[in-house]
Amino acid sequence: MPPVETVNDLVVLRPHLGPAEAAFTARAGGVSPPPYASLNLGAGSGDDPARVAANGRRLAAALGFAYERVARLRQVHGAEVAVVDGTEPASGPIGEYDAAVTDRPGVVLLVLAADCVPVLLVDPARPAVGAVHAGWRGVVADAPGAAVRALARAYGSRPGALRAAIGPCIGPCCYEVDAPVAERFAEAGLPFAPPVATPSAAREGRPRWRLDLVAAVRRRLEAAGLLPDGIEAAGLCTACRGDLFFSHRRDGARTGRQAGVIWLPEATER
Repeated sequence: MPPVETVNDLVVLRPHLGPAEAAFTARAGGVSPPPYASLNLGAGSGDDPARVAANGRRLAAALGFAYERVARLRQVHGAEVAVVDGTEPASGPIGEYDAAVTDRPGVVLLVLAADCVPVLLVDPARPAVGAVHAGWRGVVADAPGAAVRALARAYGSRPGALRAAIGPCIGPCCYEVDAPVAERFAEAGLPFAPPVATPSAAREGRPRWRLDLVAAVRRRLEAAGLLPDGIEAAGLCTACRGDLFFSHRRDGARTGRQAGVIWLPEATER
């Protein structure tokens, strides 16, 4: 994953997913005040919707896409995938989905996160793109694999030809879970660390486990057919890096959302 860069006062990471344009946002460069300071893109976060919209327009202007062509999802921690053809309403979410795919140039896919994993996908041959939001529930439900399968069904994409970028998310250094969540991971055949002695475990008097969401997403993508060298990860923990990212686990419910965003430029041939 390339280093963090600044574009018109906005801080972003830009993965190598040509012919698509793609980015993962950070928290700098927006207009929202604390606790949403400052590039909060989450309309349902409790921030002023006008400020969230202004932040979205700033992002669109900085990266060069049309703000009115963003396909917004009502994320529900599931694995449903929207196939976006560009005819959806421009205002409001298009439905309850945690992933979307499209082959329409100019249509912008955007997923929000504040510890969950944003995943961006590209099929360079079609071309077509996908975006996924996956917390632990979405990983267990296999939202990443569902998006890969949706690209194959809708556009004939070959999973082995796809490339994926896994964005900043909470890391195993900071992500402790209780036994029921660890059991769900075990039942799904996903990796998790052995019980660890942490201050929260001692305080609660019961064991805690650490989850590695990036490793679990990699497992899901590879099981869906992606090649290991076709997957890159940002390697940044949202909970550790309060200077760069919002984090629900660190800050509580009153915090902002960063985004993963991907689109095919208007000039892209289909």
